[in-house]
Amino acid sequence: MRPVVRRAVGLCLLAVALATACVFLGRWQWHRHEWRDAQIAIVMDNFGADPVPLSSVLSPDQAVPDDLVWKPVLVSGHYLPDQTVELRNRPADGTPAYHVLVPFVVDDSSAGTAAAATDAGTVLVVDRGWVPTGENADADVVAPAPPVGDVTITVRLRADEPDSTRRAPAGQVQAIAVDEVLDVAGVDGTAWQAYGGLVSESPAVTPMPGTLPEPSIDPGSHLSYAFQWWVFALGSLVGFGLLARREVLEGVDEPAAPVDPDPWAPRAPRGPRPERVHTSRRRDGRAEAEEDALVDAQLRSERD
Repeated sequence: MRPVVRRAVGLCLLAVALATACVFLGRWQWHRHEWRDAQIAIVMDNFGADPVPLSSVLSPDQAVPDDLVWKPVLVSGHYLPDQTVELRNRPADGTPAYHVLVPFVVDDSSAGTAAAATDAGTVLVVDRGWVPTGENADADVVAPAPPVGDVTITVRLRADEPDSTRRAPAGQVQAIAVDEVLDVAGVDGTAWQAYGGLVSESPAVTPMPGTLPEPSIDPGSHLSYAFQWWVFALGSLVGFGLLARREVLEGVDEPAAPVDPDPWAPRAPRGPRPERVHTSRRRDGRAEAEEDALVDAQLRSERD
């Protein structure tokens, strides 16, 4: 294969490789965009919806389906304020904060809408809001106390978080993993495989922890990134394709490198060396023959 053609083929292969990589990266960003759109749709459908009894949408041993996240639900029972657990590393309003996690013993998950109480004795972890950490984030803080006695609460359903591998001081956790929270709190019983973000309590109390932040509905930049990768794919095909075309139309084959002769090969005999004609000249440029002629002429004139 000629060097020019070889270079052109190499440019074409490089273009295809780059374009393929860019196409797959664009597809990945597109799927992220679709996933984010689905999450936003769930928030828009559920966050402002009317609350329904907890027992009508979930059971204690059931994980929260994706389409129920942020769904407001009603449940009756009582808090265990002495078993409050603090969640670390969840800033609120741009400041360091602890979330206040309080175990809630369910007396009736139907909130009085069923003929008989349901799921009595089960435990639901409730995030009542946040409190600032103060100057020392390792120091315990005093969170506002929850209502005492029978309470009906409205919470938004949230999925149980994975256990964190990071250690936390006593009475604190690094993630809202229901089993870990109840273990730190020292509470036994059947736990709901979800937790609730507090919306309201009846009866209400003051003061209250800071209100939990609303979920973001920002779609992010995934869609624009997807189109950028696809533009890069097209650009690599066009750019390297033009370079390959120029190599073919305007390129010149590089001269072949000289081949070193075999040092062990027999050498051809040399021909006769040309005779050299020696001409001696004095410094003034006159030939010796001319000087001899002048000397002879001078001697003849003296004899005469």
